[in-house]
Amino acid sequence: MTPSQPPEGEPAPIDGVLSAAARAELAVGTFSVYVHVPFCRTRCGYCDFNTYTADELGPEPGASRDTYADAVRAELRFAAQVLGETPPVHTVFFGGGTPTLLPADDLVSILSGIDELFGLAPGAEVTTESNPESVTAADLARLVEGGFNRISFGMQSAVPHVLQVLERQHTPGRVADVVAEARAAGFGSVSLDLIYGAPSETAQDWQRSLDTALACEPDHVSAYSLIVEEGTKLARQISRGEVADIDDDVHADRYLQAEESLAAQGFTAYEVSNWARSDEHRCAHNLAYWRGGHWWGAGPGSHSHVGGVRWWNRRHPAAWAGELVAGRSPAQGRETLDAATRRMERVMLELRLDEGLPLDVLTATERRRIDPHVAAGRAEIVEDRVRLPLAGRLLADGIVRDILD
Repeated sequence: MTPSQPPEGEPAPIDGVLSAAARAELAVGTFSVYVHVPFCRTRCGYCDFNTYTADELGPEPGASRDTYADAVRAELRFAAQVLGETPPVHTVFFGGGTPTLLPADDLVSILSGIDELFGLAPGAEVTTESNPESVTAADLARLVEGGFNRISFGMQSAVPHVLQVLERQHTPGRVADVVAEARAAGFGSVSLDLIYGAPSETAQDWQRSLDTALACEPDHVSAYSLIVEEGTKLARQISRGEVADIDDDVHADRYLQAEESLAAQGFTAYEVSNWARSDEHRCAHNLAYWRGGHWWGAGPGSHSHVGGVRWWNRRHPAAWAGELVAGRSPAQGRETLDAATRRMERVMLELRLDEGLPLDVLTATERRRIDPHVAAGRAEIVEDRVRLPLAGRLLADGIVRDILD
């Protein structure tokens, strides 16, 4: 994972050592690997991820696409030394940036390294993100041959003027073609990512995007409201009055539109922003995050979590790779979560899931605070778990703030 800005934390040890207690927890639950690929052809105006275009990077190791796979494999070897014995890898996720800007052979070689060092569990989910225009039919076939079985395409919108506002580069018709190519290559699960609430987007525009996505017959759809992050080009455009600001009420309307359209086609919202055609097509990697699993995040800016210890890598690719060349941890900082923080984060994350949160995770006071939300139809108690129905999903963050001690 690569949140836009890391917390302050504490200095990370140069050897990356973890406590015996943290490593002991690794034997319980799932273990995943995230690989961050920070390269993009262009920088989208709304994006504040840790990404770089070719013009922003020099030729240093790790900053060049030609040497990037070698640097990732170096971090994976470092991870194996730090972690020691691990469970087989449950899920692997290549995110970005645009992972498929690397040659398919490079992505496959990184996946092979993960398998050699840690072992892939039988049936492990292996996902890569991709932009529709950044991958060919031959690339897709090579990825499947190399062990990838899930792909997530950044569609965002089917409407040209919305794509222009978002500064996306693909043409809308390419999405249907690339989904068909992924199917022909043998991907077992195909996901589309959408963004709603962009300035100038109308309800009709959003419906067109939903209808176009559904016509591609994906297995999974992620729909995220556009968030204006401080420091982005879009934030500056809004502050200067060049484009309209974001309207929370409009976002709520768009979310209801998405739920109606997706549910009508047999999709179920298993998490607030994620819908799957069936249980087998739920994103197991993201579920591992939401359920508090363990993962190592390789790459510049990546975050990791093992046994209540969380750390984050240096953000610039050259600085990240330089630490690895020197035999040091690429981590910039880390934090050890106490029991209270871990419980709070569990409430925040599991309430977003359709399976909900066990009631016994809540204190007596927190349980009483649930009652008004149940009475108002924003929450429900089912078999000793608290769940958020549609009305609650619209207000999930507020409900969590309201009930937590």
